[in-house]
Amino acid sequence: MEHWIAWAILGLAAGAIARAIVPGEERGGWIPTMILGIIGAFVGGWIAERIGFLPPSDPGTWLPGPKSILSATVGAIIVLSIWKWLRR
Repeated sequence: MEHWIAWAILGLAAGAIARAIVPGEERGGWIPTMILGIIGAFVGGWIAERIGFLPPSDPGTWLPGPKSILSATVGAIIVLSIWKWLRR
């Protein structure tokens, strides 16, 4: 249960930061923002692990660290930018 809560909190934080950084107006409340952040966390985490920035996850810890938050935010920015580009 803690992992789901951690993913939700990480997703909400990353999505909110990404929406603040990427220009433009987006409709939607906190649920779309959380979904954006969770998808961004997957994308950013995958990229960060591949380039060696983020070590493989430790199943014993559930609280995201600073590198996880940064990776999730970068991933959310990438996902939001692609979404806006596709919607044009």
